[in-house]
Amino acid sequence: MSEALNDALAGAMRLLAAREHSQQELRRKLSQKGHELEMAELAITQLAEQDLQNDERFVESFINSHQARGKGPKRIQLELQQHQLPEYLVEQYLDPEDETWRESAAQVRIKKFGHDFPEDYKERMKQAKFLEYRGFTHEQIFSVLKDIE
Repeated sequence: MSEALNDALAGAMRLLAAREHSQQELRRKLSQKGHELEMAELAITQLAEQDLQNDERFVESFINSHQARGKGPKRIQLELQQHQLPEYLVEQYLDPEDETWRESAAQVRIKKFGHDFPEDYKERMKQAKFLEYRGFTHEQIFSVLKDIE
């Protein structure tokens, strides 16, 4: 094995030791660190073959961590698109219709605005816009705000 490949492998391993990375993300980061694209590709392929890098694991981890940070399914899906992952992989793990998203939206609303319900239309719209920005669907937002009438 060449020294350049060993360096690329070591760099990728350091990145993966911290958290899961998509292949696209590893490719970009290794390139930014000065590794030749060919060596980066070989390193990524080798790590994927050994299951040390796995896009499926990355998607699952990404969704879980971003949902825990209060992001909704639409926002998470947009962010995952930047990783150039196969669409079927994202659809396999990200179901915007899952009831847990409504629960997440309710928790995000409470964390930001407290348990007090919006007093008027203006406040309701403020909360709805906030939840929309966080990436929740209109149905989830309506459901959360309807529950507090």
